[in-house]
Amino acid sequence: MKTVTTLSAAFMLATTSLVQADTLDVASTFPKNMPFLGEGAEVLGRNIEIATGGEVKLRVHGAGDLVPALEVLNQVSTGAIPAGWDFIGYWGGTIPVAALAGAMPFGPGPDLFAGWMWEGGGLEIIQKAYDPLNVKLLPCHITAPEPGGWFNKEINSVEDLQGLRMRISGMGGQVLNKLGASTQLIPGGELYVALERGRIDATEFSLPVVDKSLGFAEIAKYYYFPGWHQPASWNSLIVNMDVWNDFGEEIQEQVLVACKATVTWSLAAAPEPQGAIIEEFRSMGVETKRFPDEVLAALREASVEVLADAAASDPIVAEAYQSIQQYMAKAQIWDDLQQLPAAN
Repeated sequence: MKTVTTLSAAFMLATTSLVQADTLDVASTFPKNMPFLGEGAEVLGRNIEIATGGEVKLRVHGAGDLVPALEVLNQVSTGAIPAGWDFIGYWGGTIPVAALAGAMPFGPGPDLFAGWMWEGGGLEIIQKAYDPLNVKLLPCHITAPEPGGWFNKEINSVEDLQGLRMRISGMGGQVLNKLGASTQLIPGGELYVALERGRIDATEFSLPVVDKSLGFAEIAKYYYFPGWHQPASWNSLIVNMDVWNDFGEEIQEQVLVACKATVTWSLAAAPEPQGAIIEEFRSMGVETKRFPDEVLAALREASVEVLADAAASDPIVAEAYQSIQQYMAKAQIWDDLQQLPAAN
């Protein structure tokens, strides 16, 4: 009888545990079904469910479904929602180092950025800036180099940037402002109308597969490369710290494993589809162009100034900037030695 009673109690406890599995409502800054970016949150959710044995699940809500896209950080901080899915650079106005962590102009590519974040001390530095907001940062998705953006005017010289009205996020906007452009941050779901109606002259958003879903090829003449402003960029799961601490150490470690698995997915999923989509844009009459060397040189010079100013005004930015420069310098030795000659 004792054995039966004990087994029954154990079964009830296990059943209760399954019923009480944590399902986190996640407010995304991206439309729910957006390729790659919105999709990344769903991939993360599946990985977390597998890693935790179903103890933690994500219920992802698209931009604006729970809260406005650019209110996600504040709502997670207050505990109004337990978690969010974002582009880290969106929060540079609140967390200065987030602008650098989101994407560094003329900075590292995906492999080095991922290495610095997860193995080079980057995450530990950036988390210090999130702690006062009671938010746990989990960089779970890295985006490959983005195009330079969609334009309805040609950029043939630095002077063509004067007065340019462009949607651009992160530090790239500050760089363009230094060169006379007028930049603003607009959520992805509002960009088509803004560009179509001429409220902006240009916009950048993400990879071609993502930009296709937003319809930019229907209303823009020129698609510029390279993406100097975002050689790589981070999206993250942000979790209210009280919710994170309630998970306990074992579940936290399992979530971190799922997070890193999702980084691997994002690295693997990005490269292959982009070329065919660019060809599709060309067939629609879009011209793909490269920024002139003189423009890129001016953008690089302005980027150095913006990064230096940011480091001078915030100690955590200064620490992160120095750390990432040192990481890149060490990696450069290896990279230079491994360079192969160009094909004939």
